[in-house]
Amino acid sequence: SAIIRSMPDPTLRREHPTLAQECGLGRPRPPMLGWPADAHLAVAALAALPVWLVLGIAFGERIAAPAHWIGWLSLIVIQPAIEELVFRGVLQGQLLRLTAGRRLGPLTLANLLTTIGFAAMHLIAQPPGWALAVAAPSLVFGHLRERFGSVWPAIAMHAFYNAGFGLAAWLART
Repeated sequence: SAIIRSMPDPTLRREHPTLAQECGLGRPRPPMLGWPADAHLAVAALAALPVWLVLGIAFGERIAAPAHWIGWLSLIVIQPAIEELVFRGVLQGQLLRLTAGRRLGPLTLANLLTTIGFAAMHLIAQPPGWALAVAAPSLVFGHLRERFGSVWPAIAMHAFYNAGFGLAAWLART
């Protein structure tokens, strides 16, 4: 008797995302040129303006602004890239996979758990109030990561937020 091997039907094959895709390292949808037209991204950017104003007026004297260009580079480029790659890329990406995108209201469980970790990490270098204050932006960054299917918009928005925060601190001291 002949042994018949059944070959899987290629039309039924499910494509599994790569680790890089799970970590949000793929191209964002839509591409970068389409970002300015995205209402969620625009609201996220505009919402930062009154926060910077309040922080600068109320706490400006107590906020440390970068002293030189290396500090600004760290604040605007290095910190957002590392934090977003670790938190929104690796952690949130894997939590999205493990939780199958379950939601608690408008937010995914992955975004909420990532935000808890992000705020906890900020407790290392900041007082509890400041560390908790990063929770709202963290939820925004997580939403953008999921909306665009990529970590790059979250990195860009994080850099934008940090730039405004640093500028508000610098202007309050001048």
